Amino acid sequence: MSLSIVWSLVLALHITGMAAWVGGMMYAAFVLKPSLGLLDATQRASVHLQTLNRFFRIVWHTMPMVLVSGWLMIWHEGGFAVVPWQINLMQLFGLIMAGVFARIYFGPYQKARRALRPQPGQFDSIRSLVLLNTGIGILTIITACLAHPF
Repeated sequence: MSLSIVWSLVLALHITGMAAWVGGMMYAAFVLKPSLGLLDATQRASVHLQTLNRFFRIVWHTMPMVLVSGWLMIWHEGGFAVVPWQINLMQLFGLIMAGVFARIYFGPYQKARRALRPQPGQFDSIRSLVLLNTGIGILTIITACLAHPF
């Protein structure tokens, strides 16, 4: 297998991870949350927690994969000092997204998970942070497009 194929696979892994992460957040914010209004409060909390649990397990695997594959590609190109500014901006956005995810996971998500009866406000807090992270993810994608040499 040639080296260019390996780096193409690293890029594919990187893009697939971002698609899963950003796409999952868009689903949670724009599809799941409005649909949960059809359920009573107990069912709503249960479905919301189960869905978030499954999605967060995916993010715990995807997030490091995206960061490491990005760092590998930067290293392959010669390092942070050599790559275009857009690549460094993507790196910054990725680290901010990881931080926001950690804030969601260890903050309001854990409170909702531990509560006997999670309150809607806890889920609203999660949704607000997910929307913030979705916006940062979209900015990351736009930045990636800016870095592409047409």
